[in-house]
Amino acid sequence: MAWWEWLLDICGALLLLCVLYGAGLIVRRRTLSRNGGTFELSHRLQTGAEGRGWVLGLGRYSGETLEWFRVFTLSPRPKRAWRRDELEYDGRREPVGTEQASLYPDHLVIRCQSPEGLVELAMSVSSLTGFQAWLEAMPPGTDWDRR
Repeated sequence: MAWWEWLLDICGALLLLCVLYGAGLIVRRRTLSRNGGTFELSHRLQTGAEGRGWVLGLGRYSGETLEWFRVFTLSPRPKRAWRRDELEYDGRREPVGTEQASLYPDHLVIRCQSPEGLVELAMSVSSLTGFQAWLEAMPPGTDWDRR
């Protein structure tokens, strides 16, 4: 085979891998969304640098936990999970500077406190309403004076 035929075969194989990866992402997202309760949710992994460290993702309510999945991975498992009784809503703000380019359009930055420290999430206004309702709808027997 000539060199250009090898090059064509390699390009075809790379194109096939890209198409399969894209199809895998679509199937994964549909599988995660199958039972409902999913929404666009970004999470700030690195809080040290101003405006940096944001990763796009999906959020899903699963009973007493909020699960966070990265967007561009094929893993079916959540990357992070927070229990409802361990999260405390601390306020919201508009994205500033480079955060505006890093996040989905029209998303707000949400600050929460957890036993591990500060948790910063970004979600739409309608998702924030659902998130606050989920936080407040604790099961019977919850110690409401804890906060």
